[in-house]
Amino acid sequence: MSAPTPLAQLFADFNKLQVLIVGDVMVDAYVWGRASRLSPEAPVPVVNVDRTENRLGGAANVALNVQALGATPLLCSVVGADQGGDQLLQLLHERHLPADGIIRSAHRPTTFKQRILAHGQQLVRIDSEVETNLNAEEASQLLAAYDDLLPRADVVIFEDYDKGVLSEAIIAQCIARARERGVPTVVDPKKKNFLAYRHCTLFKPNLKELREGLKLEFGAPDADRPGFEAAVARLRDVLAPEMVLVTLSEHGVFAQQNDEKTYLPAHLRTISDVSGAGDTVISIAACCVALGQPAAFTAALANLGGGLVCEQVGVVPIEKAQLLEEAQQAGLQ
Repeated sequence: MSAPTPLAQLFADFNKLQVLIVGDVMVDAYVWGRASRLSPEAPVPVVNVDRTENRLGGAANVALNVQALGATPLLCSVVGADQGGDQLLQLLHERHLPADGIIRSAHRPTTFKQRILAHGQQLVRIDSEVETNLNAEEASQLLAAYDDLLPRADVVIFEDYDKGVLSEAIIAQCIARARERGVPTVVDPKKKNFLAYRHCTLFKPNLKELREGLKLEFGAPDADRPGFEAAVARLRDVLAPEMVLVTLSEHGVFAQQNDEKTYLPAHLRTISDVSGAGDTVISIAACCVALGQPAAFTAALANLGGGLVCEQVGVVPIEKAQLLEEAQQAGLQ
């Protein structure tokens, strides 16, 4: 039997990884129905419900993507001692995802996003959540859970949705403890804590987050490459990450490691839904970083995976076999 190609071997090595994901988990709830009349109580449609579904969202969807790549996800977060928390834990159980790093708190609700859809259109979204930081007891419990899981981890993903699980203090302690152990850290940031992730291994904002996080105005690199690269240079000055990976939507991705800059165009696909593409990108990037892959290759594979999930409707994990096949066809090595 012939030896596996380097790419096939890399994908096989994904199966050996344990990926610690710390951040905001949530339940994405969907209500599908039919709307054929307006309510007599207000000028809004009446939706007759056909079916409902609860899905894992936020950092929990990243865990699903990590699992789909063959790696073992370790999830660390805080949820409420409420019905939403019960539902989230049940979903984790159904998808064979570990919940030993999930802390339950009576002082904050589980983030729960309910979407009402009719005739293929979203009519309204109802969010139940808070965005305040964890209290001292919750933060202490989260860090204790993180410390328990970190010795098993090959890489840490910070999945920040600005819902309060991650604060500047928690981020600093988690990165410091990972660095002490030589565990690489990969960041999917949001606005509030954007500049808190100093000395992470890989930092992955999108173009909008890069502008908002740095409070700078510049165009996409196809129209304003000097302004864009100046922003990336500023980011590297402030955070000192080993790698930067910027997702650029229809413009593809940009990666930089040391002085090496890589621009990759978006893959031309039939875009059905961009939901969840960022979760796929960060999951692939984390597995590549854990296995010591350079930024240019990491960006290429993550870019390919993000494009693949955009062909699917709704938030769905990546298909590992399809990703390997397309990566081989693209000549990635």
